[in-house]
Amino acid sequence: MDTQQKTGTPYPDIPALVENDEREYRDPGIVSTVAILGHPLHPLLVTLPIAFLVALAVTDVVYWLNRDPFWARASFWLVVAGFVTTLPAAITGLSDFLKIDRVRKRTAGLAHLVLNITIIVLTGINLFLRMNNITGAILPTGIIMSVIVATLLGLSGWYGAELVYRHKIAVIGNSSRSEP
Repeated sequence: MDTQQKTGTPYPDIPALVENDEREYRDPGIVSTVAILGHPLHPLLVTLPIAFLVALAVTDVVYWLNRDPFWARASFWLVVAGFVTTLPAAITGLSDFLKIDRVRKRTAGLAHLVLNITIIVLTGINLFLRMNNITGAILPTGIIMSVIVATLLGLSGWYGAELVYRHKIAVIGNSSRSEP
């Protein structure tokens, strides 16, 4: 593992997990392509699907433990809300991916994109399976899918945080979107 020394704190360079570029530490950052008064919308919009889809895993587990149909109905509405709210979050994130060179040049950018597409597809399938079978679709397929999605959300969040905090993407800055 290669480490670079910056003001007394070592920053690891572990490709696929953590990539460092010394130029980015001195860079003021790149503004998101979808922002209001410089404030990026993607980080704001992702909070809803994260909350709904993590809660979905919880309500599926509670249904599994007690078989109360209330929890199945709660799970159904959480998967609906989770799927619907992934769409604006995905659109704003995709805009940054397509229009900011630095996002596409980092492993974190591609990993974040692929994980989020996987999350949307799995959530859509999960929703489809529950449409006419709210209680029957939970065990075992629905609960497995919701736990996988919640796990993937954690991984995607890691890579999203790498883009923001390490690579200074979608922050209030004045760097060109076409810079490395």
